[in-house]
Amino acid sequence: MRNQGSVRSFAARWLGAAVLNARVYAEVESDPGALRQALLVVVAGGLGRGIGVLPEEGWVGFVGSPAVALVVWLVATVVVWAIGVELLGYSSSLPELLRTLGFAAAPLVALALCSLLPRAASVAAWVVVHLWATCAFGVAVREALDVSPVRALAVCAAALGIAVALLFLSAAVLFDTAFLD
Repeated sequence: MRNQGSVRSFAARWLGAAVLNARVYAEVESDPGALRQALLVVVAGGLGRGIGVLPEEGWVGFVGSPAVALVVWLVATVVVWAIGVELLGYSSSLPELLRTLGFAAAPLVALALCSLLPRAASVAAWVVVHLWATCAFGVAVREALDVSPVRALAVCAAALGIAVALLFLSAAVLFDTAFLD
């Protein structure tokens, strides 16, 4: 933090989110101006993935990864909102959740390094980075909904499960349609 009570810089927020600093997630939750920053973090995480999969997926993976990251962010946020606010009655707004959960993508930038590693190490690093991002997602949910870690974990598991299932369903429909020609 620059001064006591002041707002962190974007870089400090990004780093704080990456190291799972709960105060950073609380700060971005309460800062309406942080939505643009959250969007940048999500896109950067998608670009990190795109760089990481460039050797296997080529330009399609590089260009598609930020788009997929945006869709997953939006879907997961709506699902967290539906479960946490509508179903369980916790207090948060959709913009607060978008800001907070967007910063949970901070660790995903590290996926860019995976393409530099040998195959076995790359797979292991891929898993570690995604587990790290899942932990960040849990901290973000805990801070945004003001719930216990166990409840945050339950909401995260449901939201991520639904978001990934929808992603796979969408991909199956798109690829099946593409191959019908």
